[in-house]
Amino acid sequence: MDGVVGGPPCQGFSYIGKMNPSDERNALIGRFFRFVACAEPAFFVMENVLGILAPDFRFILDQGLEELNGRYNILGPLIFDTSDFGAATKRKRAIFVGYLPDRVDPIAESDLTVFKVSGHVTVEEAIADLPSPSKAARDCDGQYWAKYGRDPSLGVKGAYARRAREAPPPNLGSKHIRENCRMNLVSGFQPTRHTHEVLKRFISVAPGMKDETSKCPRLDWSRQCPTLRAGTGKERGSYQAIRPIHPEENRVISVREAARLQGFPDWFQFHPTIWHSFRMIGNSVSPYLSNSILRSIACKLYAVKNSKQLVYG
Repeated sequence: MDGVVGGPPCQGFSYIGKMNPSDERNALIGRFFRFVACAEPAFFVMENVLGILAPDFRFILDQGLEELNGRYNILGPLIFDTSDFGAATKRKRAIFVGYLPDRVDPIAESDLTVFKVSGHVTVEEAIADLPSPSKAARDCDGQYWAKYGRDPSLGVKGAYARRAREAPPPNLGSKHIRENCRMNLVSGFQPTRHTHEVLKRFISVAPGMKDETSKCPRLDWSRQCPTLRAGTGKERGSYQAIRPIHPEENRVISVREAARLQGFPDWFQFHPTIWHSFRMIGNSVSPYLSNSILRSIACKLYAVKNSKQLVYG
């Protein structure tokens, strides 16, 4: 096995939660490391919220690392922000990387940051070309599809959107998704129905400011999106996380807009229910950060295996 990648539940460590050292979900950190010890991959990557670095949780990490019996060279905790790797949203995470020195060339922190970007992608670059949910139609599977609103900007400003709109790689995406992509259709526009009172409040919220009642921030075209959160599971009330307000329209952002801001390609499908979709996006690691870390490790891994030189698209 080449690698194991995981993100054990973070709710017990999150600064917006209770940060309870006795939360039963915290034990899954140890199970992650036990799995690594059993599977003996060439490398592993573990991601979590910054709260896991708090002094009260250090023993949980130490106990987990003891499962590895000193076999792995460990890098971390490394604190990475997804916006530094090309995503349009700010999201800091703690990353731990381990590798077997007899199967992987030495890895330094500088190797894992080689794909950092020099500038930050704005909300406008990320979602301005997407259609409004008001133009979407529902299919038999419960997904809402709409035609793209307009072409991405030319040059560097449109690179993020153009990349998101690329067709699925070979062997990924269903026939239905591929056909809709060819017709310039994109999914993820389930409508959110706001009351008249909510609409009145949203109208008065300027870009970069918050609605005082719901605490929903209105996105600013020229800035980045704040961290998108997941909300709670059914066992804890199924509360939906605060969703940002669209920069111009008086509504919260759609599933597809959230996915774009997080860095997902447009062919990637989410659950047809809004609550589930935002849970998936809010709990995810941005594909931009994931791609950067794994590409860096792959270069080291394949060098040891004397494989052909890797070529990335």
